[in-house]
Amino acid sequence: MVTRGISAAFVVLVAALTVCRAGSGPAVASAANATIRGRVELRQPSSDPGSRVSVADLGMSAMHAPTDRRSVVYLDPAPRAAFDTREEPRPRLDQRNETFVPHVLAIVAGTTVDFPNSDHTYHNVFSLSKTKSFDLGRYAVGHSKSVRFDRPGIVRVFCDIHSHMSAFILVFAHRYFSVADPDGSYRLESVPPGTYTVVAWNEAAALESRRVVVPDTGGEVEVNFALGRR
Repeated sequence: MVTRGISAAFVVLVAALTVCRAGSGPAVASAANATIRGRVELRQPSSDPGSRVSVADLGMSAMHAPTDRRSVVYLDPAPRAAFDTREEPRPRLDQRNETFVPHVLAIVAGTTVDFPNSDHTYHNVFSLSKTKSFDLGRYAVGHSKSVRFDRPGIVRVFCDIHSHMSAFILVFAHRYFSVADPDGSYRLESVPPGTYTVVAWNEAAALESRRVVVPDTGGEVEVNFALGRR
């Protein structure tokens, strides 16, 4: 009888402790990710569309000069959560009307890029960049070749047949980057709470960076840039 009474009391005590432990103190809310958004503005027109001296720039005409010189905004360094292996469609750097489309492409390291020829003329896509050097040779309309970009960095792409053709491929080791829209607006989604450096890149301007704090409450953080052209 004594043993049975002790056992019953023990069961009641354990149940009471469980209730108290479950209900003690307020629940700790998990931190929410946020969106960093804003706009990148170029301050004044550039008198030098090429902005960088290159043999491939010689002979560039106004009719072929790229007009879609978009900015790229990214985190440096990126949160640990940025490093993942999700599958995405293979990007394309097309050749149309003797122009690379898009003029600026941003990708994650390890991505393979297709270079289709949509012109009724031969093209030769190549790069002498340290990040990725390659030469695809000459190929005609309807054909496509590809390159895998394994290292982060900036790759400038040319055509050795048409000296006015050029493009930029920015390769990142993470996914916290955004190619700005034509009006300069951008969004960096799902950024964990923390303090970061947000960097704005444009081929015609020097890099600019801002320090930003992403709160635990999530929401949106606005960061704007006004880049001075080179």
